[in-house]
Amino acid sequence: MRYSGGRHRRRGATRIYRPVMNETTKTLRLWGDFERSLLHGRGIDIGCGPDPVAPDVRRFDVEDGDANEIGRYVTEQFDYVYSSHCLEHMQDPARALRGWWSLVRPGGHLIVIVPDEDLYEQGVFPSRFNHGHTATFTIGKSRSWSPASINVLALASALPGGLVISVALQDQGYDRRLYRFGPDSKNPLARLVRRVNRTIKRWMNVRFNGVDRFMIRWFAVDQTSCRDAMAQIQIIVRNETGQKLEPAPSALRHDGN
Repeated sequence: MRYSGGRHRRRGATRIYRPVMNETTKTLRLWGDFERSLLHGRGIDIGCGPDPVAPDVRRFDVEDGDANEIGRYVTEQFDYVYSSHCLEHMQDPARALRGWWSLVRPGGHLIVIVPDEDLYEQGVFPSRFNHGHTATFTIGKSRSWSPASINVLALASALPGGLVISVALQDQGYDRRLYRFGPDSKNPLARLVRRVNRTIKRWMNVRFNGVDRFMIRWFAVDQTSCRDAMAQIQIIVRNETGQKLEPAPSALRHDGN
């Protein structure tokens, strides 16, 4: 997997080169030996786009069929099923996940990554950053501000024969000084400044240092779109169907809230 990225700093600004920068690429940088050991045998990456989790993984994207009904297109089982930032686009995430789970052979693993509702959506749904999101996700809060919130831990625990062995909030690179909870301002002058800022980023490929901190007085910032920041939840489930129960590595690894 190739990442052609880098930054050139000049006084007051940062020039950003981002021709190939995707969420799986960022996630792989965090993985240790445990996570990488799961990518053995045959695997399928659901919704991978141009950023597959492994060179030899089977890729499944929109041109291959509908991930909401994956059983109509894929009938074999795999040693691992991986999906990053796809479940939040499904019409019925719980139903879609059960379909993906059916592709995991006994002893295999399901690895799913979704945005964290607080860090990414920042108190607004439908999403202001991605209109294709049908749901928001949290690890396991008892109450949520989102009308479409899904507890990832409960969702995964309901998979038949599944054993949750790891769940983690991944927020590396996320600057909480830029966090803004709630709706954006309707101030017309602030909206004009935001349009100008977006135009500079788009056409000059430049982000001026300090502008984002200034803008959060009125608007939330999608940090994941303009830097190597992460705002996601990762959960790993092992298919224990027909298997002799063994303790998961380090029991249940739960990082985050």
